[in-house]
Amino acid sequence: MTKRMLSEGSFAFDQLKKYAEDFSRIYKSEKGKRKEVQAVYNQLYKHTEDLTRNYTALKEAHEELEEAYLDTIHRLALAAEYKDEDTGDHIIRMSRYSALLSEKLGLSSNEVRNIIYAAPMHDIGKIGIADSILLKPGKLTEEEFSIMKTHFIIGANLLAYSKSEILQVAEQIAISHHEKWNGKGYPQGLAGEKIPLVGRIVGLADVFDALISKRPYKDPFPADKAIDIIKNERGEHFDPQVVDVFLENINEFLKIKEEMDSAKDIPLSDVSYVAKRKDKNNNDKI
Repeated sequence: MTKRMLSEGSFAFDQLKKYAEDFSRIYKSEKGKRKEVQAVYNQLYKHTEDLTRNYTALKEAHEELEEAYLDTIHRLALAAEYKDEDTGDHIIRMSRYSALLSEKLGLSSNEVRNIIYAAPMHDIGKIGIADSILLKPGKLTEEEFSIMKTHFIIGANLLAYSKSEILQVAEQIAISHHEKWNGKGYPQGLAGEKIPLVGRIVGLADVFDALISKRPYKDPFPADKAIDIIKNERGEHFDPQVVDVFLENINEFLKIKEEMDSAKDIPLSDVSYVAKRKDKNNNDKI
């Protein structure tokens, strides 16, 4: 073996040794990086778990706060109806009628939800009306009726200037649900589509429930007679489109009446099935 061959062999060995050292250094470096990456991943995973727990707790707190808020609204609405023998049932029935009408008219799930919770406050202003007028068994005199009609002003004033979307809708309903499609209602004598849609919806739901319910001044009408009255007032008292939707779905309205007749002490928060179902259907499509 010549010196040249030995020299070349030594050079090759040195190169291999250098490559091995470089490879070892790179391997250690990459191994360290992997550890760093794993540490970062573990930290991110922990943060994700913490965020999930915090989000769940925040969601639960929000739901509890919303439930308390809606319960307060329900109790506020009950205060206006408390002296009536039909305490609570009327506001829940008509809120469900209103929600069903809203849904069938194609309103959004948020609008349906607002209406089902706002509708019970349509007559909140009755708090300021004397019992002698509210509970009078006979027909009101002209003066008494004039006083009774002030309940919409009282109600609108009670609900005014709220930042709550539900209470804003409730104010709109309180001041417009006695308007008539032909312009002969009150307080502003609005006609047609100048009447807010929520007022037109709740106005029909309120009258229908009043017709089929017992009142201090009357016995309940049979359902078929109440339906005929609604039909005859199409285009006069009521929005024709709202009446048509009501008639097309009359069996569902009568079903609500049957359910309410057989159930007692139903909280308002438990009857928002229409809004909740619509929300669920929308979420299923996403």
